Amino acid sequence: MTCKGICHHYKATWISQTLRYANGQKKCVICDVFVKYEGRFCPCCGRRLRNKPRTSKGKQMFVEQKMGLRKV
Repeated sequence: MTCKGICHHYKATWISQTLRYANGQKKCVICDVFVKYEGRFCPCCGRRLRNKPRTSKGKQMFVEQKMGLRKV
């Protein structure tokens, strides 16, 4: 699986690093790009998109933003 460049058509605009996942953006680890895409798999390489942060701090902020407790 390699990047074919198709994912750059779906590239999402940067708002804030912590708000990306809360706004529905997903990251492809192969293409190393955040995309605004409804599917579960990257339209470019076919790898599953990551839709939650990996760090514990990021996960906690993600949950707070989803629940509406944190105002950013």
